[in-house]
Amino acid sequence: MLNLNDLSIFVLVVDHGGFAAASRAIGTPKSTLSKRLAELEKNVGTRLIQRTSRSFVVTDIGRDFYRHAAAMLVEAEAAENVVKGRLAEPSGTVHITASLPTVQFGLAPLLPQLAVDYPKIRIIVHATDRFVDVVQEGFDIAIRSHSAPLKDSDLVQRRISFDPIWLIASVDYVRKKGLLIRPEEANAIDGIMVAPTQRVWSIRDEDGNIAEITPAPRYIANETIALFHAVQAGLGVACLPSSFCKERIASGELVRMLPNWTAGGVTTTLLIPHRRGQLPSVRVISDRLLAQLSTQPLRVPLAIG
Repeated sequence: MLNLNDLSIFVLVVDHGGFAAASRAIGTPKSTLSKRLAELEKNVGTRLIQRTSRSFVVTDIGRDFYRHAAAMLVEAEAAENVVKGRLAEPSGTVHITASLPTVQFGLAPLLPQLAVDYPKIRIIVHATDRFVDVVQEGFDIAIRSHSAPLKDSDLVQRRISFDPIWLIASVDYVRKKGLLIRPEEANAIDGIMVAPTQRVWSIRDEDGNIAEITPAPRYIANETIALFHAVQAGLGVACLPSSFCKERIASGELVRMLPNWTAGGVTTTLLIPHRRGQLPSVRVISDRLLAQLSTQPLRVPLAIG
């Protein structure tokens, strides 16, 4: 059986990116940390970290070992919390992942204050637009924006918000082409599309009626900001989350076409692995994020694909 303290030291060193930073964080000499890591490597029979005086690199097997070690520590901490009932002051590291726009427009203004409010919690934010395996990559909280329901999984799903998708055009484009009120008026419009294969927009009104529009592809981009700027340039009509265009519509800069219809929507969901959700640090951060993001406008990216 491996020494849990050695696993903790290994995870701590990896999280801090080296022995010196880990030593400063916990007040333990670097030599002690290095000795314990060497003992761990001896016990597992392989090198986990390649280190010299100038470099620090986690090996491939070390990265795999880290994910399992971090999960074991989460379970150990959860067990300790059950026994001690340590709920008064949450502590530990909380790893959060979200898309780049969600981090920029939603999390960036909120997380620093959470770190101030909970000084014993260390927050690590990972912004990425790639698909993330929340459990295997060791994240405590993930925030995803999606147009279709998420697949059933072992993750706890907590809905943050729903952002309807509107058909948007510039004032100049409306002057040239006219304001669209009914779907049957829309098939001659210039479409700003998210993919070359996209041909049809399916829309729904407030009574549940469904219609389809076949615009003429004028401009194609698979990124929300690029679509937004194409609309501003007057190239045509795009389907965009309302959070990106509410203010511009209110100011009169942009116009909502077919104002009684929507083209679906983007749901933003907070995800937590079941075992990590037991930790007070994860629970308090997730609860605060859910409460704050649910009550303020969150500019979410268009969920493409």
